[in-house]
Amino acid sequence: MRIGIISDTHIPLNAKELPPQLAEVFAGVELILHAGDVYLSSVLDELGELAPVLAAYGDGESRLHIKMGADPRMKKSHTISVEGVCIGLVHHLRFPGASLEKVFGGPVDIAVCGHTHEASIETHQGVIIVNPGSATLPLHQVNRSGTVALLDITRGKAEARIVQLD
Repeated sequence: MRIGIISDTHIPLNAKELPPQLAEVFAGVELILHAGDVYLSSVLDELGELAPVLAAYGDGESRLHIKMGADPRMKKSHTISVEGVCIGLVHHLRFPGASLEKVFGGPVDIAVCGHTHEASIETHQGVIIVNPGSATLPLHQVNRSGTVALLDITRGKAEARIVQLD
């Protein structure tokens, strides 16, 4: 299964729309995870035309008093299992010292987060941490190509990679 991962779209505050390359990069994904700071449900609707979407509330939604309504795709965090791999989705994951079991209510194999706008894939205590950066505001800078991530899970093995949107 291929999963598209995106975060920190900040639409319409810092960008007017999702990057047009996203449809090509996410072509064929079976699920999209949005790691927060969505701001508009219409962003999830647009992503939902590509694949089903789950999203985490970001700090921006509460800080800016953005009301996204009762969108069933949005939660503070999600935990899902894909081919025996447990994936946790949240906006802000504080490292070092974050108790992943406390954040996700149990152990996870992969933690997907955003918040920093800096793309990274690292391993912490055996857990793969995937931060796709920001598709619209990488490193908090405008006029710069954003990033997303792709996560492939095959027979219980996971492999993640960062994709630069050119």
